[in-house]
Amino acid sequence: MFQLPPPTTALYNHPLPHLEAWLISLGCRQDDRQLNRWTVMRSAWQAELLLDTDQVIVRYVGSGVENVVRSFKYSLSRQDVEAAIFAGP
Repeated sequence: MFQLPPPTTALYNHPLPHLEAWLISLGCRQDDRQLNRWTVMRSAWQAELLLDTDQVIVRYVGSGVENVVRSFKYSLSRQDVEAAIFAGP
């Protein structure tokens, strides 16, 4: 198994397999048909994550708040993106 770069490393400095392993470690599941689409479920909310060409797009669903969409550039650190996404809607 490989080691992830330090959490302060920008996402664009992570090879794709490392990003995928990071998402899996956070409980995200990859879509079988659209490999750049991921889902994550928490007790209070669910989210769809899209690994786009220059950003991660997060759409929260089932949160009681309609149309909550956020995007995070790959220039942000892994720890900052993780904290923002998993703080919820």
